[in-house]
Amino acid sequence: MKVRTKRAAWVALVGASAVALAGCGSDGGGEAEDGAVTLDLATSYNTDQPQHACGAEVIKETVESADVGLNIEIFPSSQLGGDADRISAVASGDIDMDIQGASALGAVYEPISVLDAAYAFDGPEHLAAFMAGDGGQQLVSDFADASGINTLGAWSAGARHFTSNAPINEPSDLAGLRIRFPGSPQFLLNAQALGAQATEIAYEEVYLALQQGTADGQENPITNIDALNLQEVQDYLNLSSHQLNTNLVIIGGVWNELDEDQQAALQEGVENAVDEVTQCVADDETEKIEEWKDSGEWEVNEDVDVAAFQEQAVAWFEAELDGDLLSVFESIRDSAE
Repeated sequence: MKVRTKRAAWVALVGASAVALAGCGSDGGGEAEDGAVTLDLATSYNTDQPQHACGAEVIKETVESADVGLNIEIFPSSQLGGDADRISAVASGDIDMDIQGASALGAVYEPISVLDAAYAFDGPEHLAAFMAGDGGQQLVSDFADASGINTLGAWSAGARHFTSNAPINEPSDLAGLRIRFPGSPQFLLNAQALGAQATEIAYEEVYLALQQGTADGQENPITNIDALNLQEVQDYLNLSSHQLNTNLVIIGGVWNELDEDQQAALQEGVENAVDEVTQCVADDETEKIEEWKDSGEWEVNEDVDVAAFQEQAVAWFEAELDGDLLSVFESIRDSAE
């Protein structure tokens, strides 16, 4: 697989999108008395999560160290509103930048949610290659046309895995189990593709639902499984790696108000963050899984037949998706090595 240089790919893409968005005004990008511009960067993530510590903070450090008259002010933990509100605010210019999941952005442009499809990607490297290639650039260009929002980069915030009270080794093991999934359309499609009976439960209520038996299992990335202390109410961590949590760094019309040096510094900051988040997540996952193995808090199930799950999910999406959604899914799969 031949991957274009990331910087050339993203700068070319955002520059082209900016032409189309030049008419979109922005109230963001506050200017200080010394002429420096401050952009607000909103996220839903807490300060101890990799999207903040290795993502937003790296963007800020890179940009401000470039000394190009550009500063970043970070607003973590949904301080500026929930996902839907923040996306609308970026489009209107009330918020300058945001870090969003692909599924949430699907409310604005449905095909981009396919980035969160089960087993669409073989791993973080596949995601990076797709986003740097023609298929990924076309997707975010179409997203910009539909929403007025540019995409500066994308990273994987970790793979999602099943937890349960009995081992889940193959798709048939999901039969009869009520598995908690987030309520977004793409996640519910993932449940169907994997053969799971989806139960929609708010993230904050997952622990209680498992404790009380409202759900038999759930799926989340390692960082969330750890944060929720699910080892207290579940026995098995099944390493299914059935979906990458895909985050995109987005910016509204304020991009057009930045000069070339500021744009270059911001793009470099996002590129650095993509690399840092990917490594931070990988390191954290390895460390946490080994810790759990040593402590015996979980039965860490490494016997999951990932190939069987992927074969089933890919076949389901190829049969059930259509139009632009199918085109994006096929483009992703075609970009695999």
